[in-house]
Amino acid sequence: MTLLLASYLHPHLGKYVTGRVLYIDDAAFAMRQAPFAQEELQTVGEAAETLVTLTVSQTDQADFRRELELADCIYVAGGETFRLLHALRSTGADQLIINAVRDGKLYAGSSAGAIVAGPSIEPATVMDDPSVAPELTDYAGLNLTDFVAVPHAQGTTGPYPITTISKTVEEYGEEWKLLLLRDGQALYVDNENSMLV
Repeated sequence: MTLLLASYLHPHLGKYVTGRVLYIDDAAFAMRQAPFAQEELQTVGEAAETLVTLTVSQTDQADFRRELELADCIYVAGGETFRLLHALRSTGADQLIINAVRDGKLYAGSSAGAIVAGPSIEPATVMDDPSVAPELTDYAGLNLTDFVAVPHAQGTTGPYPITTISKTVEEYGEEWKLLLLRDGQALYVDNENSMLV
């Protein structure tokens, strides 16, 4: 199993994200024109040989399964964590992604995409708004790693001041293995070994 869990746009993204990349944009669907969403899409597009952008919540499961099979890498973009998990779970894409990653497909996630890879998105309640996905009552993540990523941990990114990061650690640091990531940092996991890159 190979993962690249980033806070936001790792500077060496092209070293990891290559070939045909399936870019899942559900987390930023309502914010597609926001500068961060445009920059992320452009950067991943430059790293990929072929970029396939897909909104899971608006895609037939058979079409999603076909694109997933064709992809060399799954890239799950940043944005709203609760909207993202709801989209993945309500369409069955969550289990398809889990199976693909366990079978060797690279999973790369940024911000919300990194958070959902962990055992739970509950710590994201401090950073994001659970009310955007009221149907989501179970916050279990994809469980691809033991860590719950806390992106933007430098405390200087837009709506995530250091007080938000501190509150996340204070409220959830004992219950979950939190991994604080600054923008430009990522956790790389390859065959059960992990390192910050």
